[in-house]
Amino acid sequence: MRRDPTGPPTSVLAGANVVLVGLFPAKDKESGAKLDLLAASVEAHGGQVVGRHVQRRGVSHGGAVKMIAPFSRRTLLSPGKAREIAQACRAAEVGVAVFLNPLTKHQRVVLGDTFGCIVISSEDLFAPGR
Repeated sequence: MRRDPTGPPTSVLAGANVVLVGLFPAKDKESGAKLDLLAASVEAHGGQVVGRHVQRRGVSHGGAVKMIAPFSRRTLLSPGKAREIAQACRAAEVGVAVFLNPLTKHQRVVLGDTFGCIVISSEDLFAPGR
């Protein structure tokens, strides 16, 4: 399977099983609504949402100062959460994982290899002209 998205989100998402992924602060009470909005956008582009995964960033293990730092520069997630999502992607034959959070090109490559599918960000769906 090709893991580098080429073309507009419509062509990448059309007919694909999709998982949504979001990294949120522990106290974020809007995470469900944010994922609902992302799901609506994915479905508008032709994808079928088959799962949602949330990584919470708590205030323990270093306090609020570390809340803005990602768990991993390579994946944005903890290693356990990345493995959990990878297993879910394979089990549901997911074609695309859509992160609510912005991702670097390197993160997309690493996550695509880990999950076994194309990885994009919500920025790709909400970009002007998309």
